[in-house]
Amino acid sequence: MFILSIIFLLIMVLVSVAFVTLLERKVLSYIQIRKGPNKVGFMGLLQPFSDGLKLFFKEQTFPFYSNFLVYYITPIFMLILSFFLWVLMPYVVNVYNFNMGVLFFLCCSGLSVYGVLLCGWSSNSNYSLLGSLRSIVQTISYEVSMSLILVCLLMFIGSFNFVNFMYFQTYSWFIFFSFPLFFSWFSSCLAETNRSPFDFAEGESELVSGFNIEYSSGGFAFIFLSEYMNIIFMSMLCCVIFMGCDIYSLMFYFKLVFFVFMFIWVRASLPRFRYDKLMYLTWSVFLPLSLNYLLFFSGFLVLMY
Repeated sequence: MFILSIIFLLIMVLVSVAFVTLLERKVLSYIQIRKGPNKVGFMGLLQPFSDGLKLFFKEQTFPFYSNFLVYYITPIFMLILSFFLWVLMPYVVNVYNFNMGVLFFLCCSGLSVYGVLLCGWSSNSNYSLLGSLRSIVQTISYEVSMSLILVCLLMFIGSFNFVNFMYFQTYSWFIFFSFPLFFSWFSSCLAETNRSPFDFAEGESELVSGFNIEYSSGGFAFIFLSEYMNIIFMSMLCCVIFMGCDIYSLMFYFKLVFFVFMFIWVRASLPRFRYDKLMYLTWSVFLPLSLNYLLFFSGFLVLMY
């Protein structure tokens, strides 16, 4: 039963990726006072499927100087890693219940760096290598403060299991007493998934598309799917950690969609950061904030017990 459940979950996630791309294009277009996709199907609802078909039927190009095997396999590795993350969906029955779920999440998000690195390196292009290096430095830096924020809240549930967030937020959500931490967490999520205003893996003036510049057809589609699956997963994690984790209510999924909308809203509203300010933000703002919260919460819990 749990194998069927996990397969059903992954299929639903892939379908939701298609509609998140449509939502993004619609939201961006209305913010820019234009229509967006509205021709393919009713109100453009079939647009993501036509885009997906177009991507997979396009010609696959292989740069002559690329490291062919690594170049070919890396997008598949990135996609599988994103699938691994979704095993952590905190169901109580029928699906894997990880007692060490938080550690598994940190391991998988750490491994995602290698996918970007190998994409950039194996393409054997200066632009893709520069884009991947920028992305890696950013991801590793933000993972530090992200882990500390997680540790702050893990102190309250006393376990590495995501399901426990559901039990401990029955009467009060964690966002109410850790509001600044929530904003730090959300900004770190934006940086982890390479979204605006932290999308330094790409740059129109100097790198164009960044680490995936040499990819086309299926390879590009896999990288794209992986990125959007990570966005939906991070939105789900925001709901689990801060917003009650009431996974069996419809409200949970409305909150999830709202967080996905926030990712898009930030992209439409904010210009790209300057790179030194990006590094300053994590090492001089988020890290001290999360460390202070860690000391405060640990002191508070010691006094309580």
